Amino acid sequence: MTFRVSRRNFVAGGATLLSLSALGTSALAQETRLRLLWWGSQPRADRTNKVSQLYQSKKPGTSITGEFLGWGDYWPRLATQVAGRNAPDVIQMDYRYIVQYARRGALAPLESYMPAKLNLDDFDKAQIEGGSVDGHLYGVSLGANSAATVLNTTAFKEAGVDLPTQATTWEEFGRIGAEITKAGKRKGMFGIADGSGGEPLFENWLRQRGKALYTADGKIAFDVDDASEWYDMWAKFREAGACVPADIQALDKNDIETNTVSLGKSAAGFAHSNQFVAYQAMNKDKLALTNYMRIKPESKGGHYRKPSMFFSVSAQSKAVDLAVDYVNFFVKNPEAALLLDVERGIPESSAMREVVAAKLDENGKVALAYVSGLGDLAGKLPPPPPAGAGEGELMLRNIAEQVGFGQLSPSDGGKQLVAEITQILARG
Repeated sequence: MTFRVSRRNFVAGGATLLSLSALGTSALAQETRLRLLWWGSQPRADRTNKVSQLYQSKKPGTSITGEFLGWGDYWPRLATQVAGRNAPDVIQMDYRYIVQYARRGALAPLESYMPAKLNLDDFDKAQIEGGSVDGHLYGVSLGANSAATVLNTTAFKEAGVDLPTQATTWEEFGRIGAEITKAGKRKGMFGIADGSGGEPLFENWLRQRGKALYTADGKIAFDVDDASEWYDMWAKFREAGACVPADIQALDKNDIETNTVSLGKSAAGFAHSNQFVAYQAMNKDKLALTNYMRIKPESKGGHYRKPSMFFSVSAQSKAVDLAVDYVNFFVKNPEAALLLDVERGIPESSAMREVVAAKLDENGKVALAYVSGLGDLAGKLPPPPPAGAGEGELMLRNIAEQVGFGQLSPSDGGKQLVAEITQILARG
């Protein structure tokens, strides 16, 4: 299913809160009720629900209901609910979409609640700015993470292949992948996942070349040669047997459960650091994290410390004050921090980082150590993607599939990607 979040299913213009005087007793009753919507796996849902239960225990009379979906289903659902004026009170929001939702009036500005009701005094300033659009705060970062390569260390050991390091290049990684596939220690397992449709991978690769996905003013920042070379690199990996073939990669629905590592189809795949806890929970083999590979040994890394996701408050909410209080509790309460651990990323609050760090289990320490140890691999956070970036991500993935199945050549795929994204951005 192709979904365009900024078009058909999204209501243009802003949403206005109704006054309590107009709503009467119905609105007063709803003031103690909150509805949450987020994407993620069952472990994330379990942690989120425990925090909600904790909040309810401290706020008697408050009722909280939550719903979660996989990434691919989440955005159509949210857009439909916003369009139908049935948006949840608290919305999990992504860096990729926050600009368009904010500018269409779907999110409530939060800066007026600071610092009395929303205390972000020990947050990194850059992370607060990451949730801001046009001078207003629309998203509170729930944690910091970075893109990562997840490795099945057991499968590597069985194949007699050394794990990649921070210095490993893409060319070397291709050879590593081919060696694992050729070893054939596990039936149907290939070396690495096909990352050609992964936007974080492509962006990282571009940043190493001194480029970007988008300019600060919302234009495409790469050209046909960049895109064609990207698709060609992965075509060569497929030809060499280094990565999974297209039919196996198509099983990946962009969630943890269907990632080729979790399916046992590859020894290496691509994720975000905050997902490691859930990945390890789903895999009996010992996993590890490392960075995305370098283009050349001397290349600067293309990573950055990113808000893993935000909590935003719907402009349609009849309980904005309560929603803000819940968000503040989520990011600043020590008991909540321990329940959440690092599943959504490293806490942005320095005080909560200390609370969590003292209690982290082995898997949590892996995620923390990875983000903390990126060194020269990490650069500046890029500006928020423009409206249409979500469609651009889908286009990258769709064209990658076509190239993978031999329906397009890498060069034609590169031309089509640039043309399509340029057209998407021009529509605004």
